[in-house]
Amino acid sequence: MTTNIESIKDMLKTVKMHHSAEVLDNLLSTSLEHSYSYEQFLEDLLSQEIEVKEQKRLETRLKQAMFPEYKILNEFNIAEQQSLSTRQLNQLKELTWLEQGYNMVLLGPPGVGKTHLVIGLGIHAINNGYKVIFSQMSDLIQWAKDPGNC
Repeated sequence: MTTNIESIKDMLKTVKMHHSAEVLDNLLSTSLEHSYSYEQFLEDLLSQEIEVKEQKRLETRLKQAMFPEYKILNEFNIAEQQSLSTRQLNQLKELTWLEQGYNMVLLGPPGVGKTHLVIGLGIHAINNGYKVIFSQMSDLIQWAKDPGNC
């Protein structure tokens, strides 16, 4: 039986289901202990694999976004903003501007929350399946001057 389990683990790794290979022994024990059906066992195995892959995908997208810090929209204090209404923020959160292929550029004086807002919206977009790249305006200007150096 152990040889079969090791063979199954190898096959899971071959099809890039590494997490499933790692948890197979525990999941088999739990399934036997609780008399899971084959369907329930398979559903649990695949659910765990999907969850781990999705978490890794989110982590990769967050890393690729190159945010200078981690700020979420729930921490953004809209009451301190004079130029942005709650309605406008909610419209931005709907991400229709992304679906329509628009980029976001915020201009204004230092300390008004531009970076926090953009990072929060970027993280929100990543959590909704989008790829995001954060860039400061100075980097965009430099790139426009000399795209070969970026």
